[in-house]
Amino acid sequence: MTGVAARARAAGVPVLKPVPATDEALLRVHTPAYLGAVLETAGRPVAFDADTVTSPESVDLARLAAGAACQAVDLVLEGTAHRVAALVRPPGHHAEADRAMGFCLFNNVAVAAAHARARGAARVAIVDFDVHHGNGTQWSFYGDPAVLVVSTHQFPLYPGTGAAREAGTGAGEGFTVNVPMEAGSDDADYAAVYGRVVCPVVRAFRPDLLLVSAGFDAHVADPLAGMRATTGGFGWLCLELARLADEICGGRLVAVTEGGYDLHAFGDSLGAMVEALDRSPANDRWPGAAGPGGEPAPRGQRAVEAVRAVHGQRWQL
Repeated sequence: MTGVAARARAAGVPVLKPVPATDEALLRVHTPAYLGAVLETAGRPVAFDADTVTSPESVDLARLAAGAACQAVDLVLEGTAHRVAALVRPPGHHAEADRAMGFCLFNNVAVAAAHARARGAARVAIVDFDVHHGNGTQWSFYGDPAVLVVSTHQFPLYPGTGAAREAGTGAGEGFTVNVPMEAGSDDADYAAVYGRVVCPVVRAFRPDLLLVSAGFDAHVADPLAGMRATTGGFGWLCLELARLADEICGGRLVAVTEGGYDLHAFGDSLGAMVEALDRSPANDRWPGAAGPGGEPAPRGQRAVEAVRAVHGQRWQL
């Protein structure tokens, strides 16, 4: 990420130093007992589970990651910037209220969404395109109609959640929209899903702020999954989301990095995202949204139909 930040700075993109998240911000998402348990591990390595093993510096870095996401929200809500990328590690979308998992300690994007709500945003949308389902983000807002959570992810895959039927509960029913996608899905499949489901749902919700959980492990080169997205595909996806933010919420978009485990693919995709968010997307569209004969790719269409079966009436899909 240092290299991406250096290239952004050289291109004239402002790069800011992150500030740590406050306890108040973290406690909007995480329980006091869990926050205390995490903070007690500072300065020593700890295994929270088989996947989530920390170094002595991990707690401080996790607080900085969540703080950077909140700082980015402040920038866009205050009008200092329209589109901001928080390039952070560790990732966050698997962290639950009282549980670390999947390399995640604090749920950065959930903390950012709760921070935006505390600052007066009436509605916040989260779009998560990491290859793994963001279980922690989903459960954080599962009953909350003020926060829309939309996730596109390979299914089945770790952590096992993210079926289309997981749609929220109580007042929040219908405001969790999971788009399970088949292994092998490529740029055209993602284009079909975003064109026919994700963007229409977010557009209908009309949030005050769009948050993006930007994981790049759906890349064809990534070793932890089986998707075939490309660096260029991620660039166009970010352009499409930027265009959507321009249309519905005054351009207010914050992207927070999640997974990505092939270092070259991850770095290239981060660069594509930063470049996309730094340009005007007004006339850009993600090419290849339709397959031969003008129809969506079959895998993409199956994902679309799975969502329509659950959410078609509410969101007019």
